[in-house]
Amino acid sequence: MLKARITRAAQTLRRGWKQHLATLALAWIAIVAVDTWRTRDLPQGPAPDVALVMAAAANGTTPATTLADWRAQHPGQAVAVHFWAEWCSICKLEEPSIASLSTDWPVLGVAMQSGNAEKVAQVQRQRGMAWPTAVDPQGTLSRSWGVRAVPALVVIDAHGQVRFATSGYTPEWAMRLRLWWAQTMPQWSAMLPK
Repeated sequence: MLKARITRAAQTLRRGWKQHLATLALAWIAIVAVDTWRTRDLPQGPAPDVALVMAAAANGTTPATTLADWRAQHPGQAVAVHFWAEWCSICKLEEPSIASLSTDWPVLGVAMQSGNAEKVAQVQRQRGMAWPTAVDPQGTLSRSWGVRAVPALVVIDAHGQVRFATSGYTPEWAMRLRLWWAQTMPQWSAMLPK
């Protein structure tokens, strides 16, 4: 009885594989189209150098810096800028991935419309968010980058070029792949004959 059911299921799958393949292709096209639309305003080319007001560090300081200053602390490395918000449920879902990512790659958070430096620092302590975070209480910084929704992730290569920008939930493996690609590809292109 069970063997007959399994045989019928296998025959049905063999007959319908083209339909399943077409459905998967249409789903992929829809996902790419939506992602392209959502990221249409995110930066391309040189990373914008903007002033940053940082949330209080563990030692209680709140340094003001620029993106270029922060990147200079990580010479020769691709970096990620992660836009998030305290009130964003998808951002909370993505936090463990960002925490894991930040152990291997430089990550700068930007807390969009989440309060002042003190409030953002408090949220970070409560949630165990150890990466540095700039505050963007009015969303001005985020808008200057073209970020309209959170979470968003921007990957900048070692030469200051935006290599990837995503909006919405991004799985950790996809974040890591983008950072690896941004780190590795400039080295490969330098080896090609000119």
